[in-house]
Amino acid sequence: MKTQVVAGIDIGGTNTEIALVDREGKVLFSSKLSTKAHSTPESWVEATITILKDGLRSTGANLVATGIGAPSANYFSGCIEFAPNMPWAGKIPLAEMVEKETFRPCKITNDANAAALGEQLFGSAKWLKDFVVVTLGTGLGSGFIVNDQVMYGHDGFAGELGHVIVEHNGRLCGCTRHGCLETYVSATGIVTTAKDFLSFMGDLSILNEIPLDKLESRHIAEAAEKGDKVAINILGATAEKLAFALANMVAITSPSHIFLYGGLAKAGKFILDPTRKYFESYLLRNYAGKVKIELSGLPDHAAVLGAAALAWKELS
Repeated sequence: MKTQVVAGIDIGGTNTEIALVDREGKVLFSSKLSTKAHSTPESWVEATITILKDGLRSTGANLVATGIGAPSANYFSGCIEFAPNMPWAGKIPLAEMVEKETFRPCKITNDANAAALGEQLFGSAKWLKDFVVVTLGTGLGSGFIVNDQVMYGHDGFAGELGHVIVEHNGRLCGCTRHGCLETYVSATGIVTTAKDFLSFMGDLSILNEIPLDKLESRHIAEAAEKGDKVAINILGATAEKLAFALANMVAITSPSHIFLYGGLAKAGKFILDPTRKYFESYLLRNYAGKVKIELSGLPDHAAVLGAAALAWKELS
């Protein structure tokens, strides 16, 4: 009997990762394609289906469903809706388009919700019913699991922690508002913070050796690992903003765990430890000591595992 698999697809503004994943979370096949190289969703679907067919031939597996994680994806409508960093404008009925080509069910959700489902099925949240996954990448996403279910809200767009305002009249966000958490706690946000610090403390930091237009979040983490006090303070300031938002979030959803996932989370103790410290100081005392902040337990291929988890959950 052929192994049953789902297709897990993670769509980013630059690249798309595609995988075939079995029910235990084992990746039997994976490949990538350039999202930006396809100016229309039709062209992207055609290229994706070609890759899926190659994967199914090479593994001899049987495709039973597809799950897609993407920015601004709406679970209810099955569409990517007005995603600002994607090459396709407007409302794209992507789930329907993929279903027509595969003759199998397809579900789509935003990438952070997919990450939460991946944590639930294949990561550290297998026995948890109330938790949050916060994705720290170029932007900041969040997926909420409440009473064992993804929290979608009435329109499919609930749980946008990245667009909670943490600074009145603060930094301009891509959503056109000012002061959103994402502008402070993300790879982009931390670079902006670093430039602010370096404008008056640059001579005290090895980061001053890097041209400002070349500065990346990884440079800050690397400098912190070397004991650079300015870099450590930059990460600490970032952690405090994150902790402030997380403490307010807990007062609404009361999760047992918060999992941090993504490139910025890899700064390790320089993000995790100060976030935990500030978090406890900001918490309403009813929640003190009750909520754990941990790094994600998802293995490699985390993004496509999340998308695959969406498909498997729909089939269960």
